[in-house]
Amino acid sequence: MLTRRAAVSLLAAAALPHAAFADDAIEDAARKEGALTWYIAQVDAEAAEELGRRFTAAHPGITVAVIRTTGQVAYQRLLLELKNNAPQCDILSTTDISHMPALKERNALLNYRPPNADALLPEFQRLSDPGWYYPTGATNHFIGYNTNKVTAAEAPRTWTDLLDPKWKNQIALPHPGFSGCAGVWALGLRNLYGWSYFEKLAANNPRIGRSFGDPVTLITAGECMVGPVPANAVFPAIEKGNPVAISYPSDGCGLCVAPSGIAATAPHPNAARLFMNWMLSADYAQLAIDRGSEETRAGLTLKTGRPSLGQLKILRVSVAEIRANVPEVIEQWRETFGS
Repeated sequence: MLTRRAAVSLLAAAALPHAAFADDAIEDAARKEGALTWYIAQVDAEAAEELGRRFTAAHPGITVAVIRTTGQVAYQRLLLELKNNAPQCDILSTTDISHMPALKERNALLNYRPPNADALLPEFQRLSDPGWYYPTGATNHFIGYNTNKVTAAEAPRTWTDLLDPKWKNQIALPHPGFSGCAGVWALGLRNLYGWSYFEKLAANNPRIGRSFGDPVTLITAGECMVGPVPANAVFPAIEKGNPVAISYPSDGCGLCVAPSGIAATAPHPNAARLFMNWMLSADYAQLAIDRGSEETRAGLTLKTGRPSLGQLKILRVSVAEIRANVPEVIEQWRETFGS
């Protein structure tokens, strides 16, 4: 059963039909709730907290409780809440897009059409389920390397270059059992090279973290020399002056499309609606792009020197492929890497 607070909030939301959700009406209702809880895997903790503060600055009186974790962990946490009838999550922003159709089938998503969703680029419109979930981020996966230990000439140019024995004990990897983006990246490479690629990679004894941000941390610290890195973590690290650089793999970058949706049991459904619309705004999208995410809507400005999505070769995988195959990839990973 819903908590009394959640039930009252949902009844208040239901009293306002979709067409009536003008900005003033939804903002007034959201201010009465005063807060929301955001389960976020799409960016690191520092960026997530900053985004929460930016939302509050734009909408005074509505605070954001940021719960930053990896995509698979955030999803399992929400499922446990549903099982125990103990709602906490208002907005889920995951890195495994297949979580969303699974939640919709469980009637676990609230239906709401944010006005700003109309501005999504066609590619991301196609990856939306209107009224249920929308891409609020997308990040590419490159090869990163430590510039104190690896020269540009020595840096890997393809994913298969990581199989060279010279990188033994020097590769940092994320874990698809925790990171949604890691599952998408691993599936893309399995499609390209077969699972034998990862069996060969395991022979180089990589260091395996959890989040896709962990390789950036390990490479920056000099604890590893090379590894896959997400654009929205590696570009900020470079801008801070850290000794890390990017190689764009010629056999294709991984692309992780990250959606957001409102939990059907959201304790603060009006604040969640307001936040969802803000995540699809030009302001939010520009903040994400500045950190290295891809353009999800037109009219935004890429920082100098950063390639656009159309300039890169991408290892694309469909939502259906992700849903059908990532669980198997996770099991293969654990068998191969022993973790």
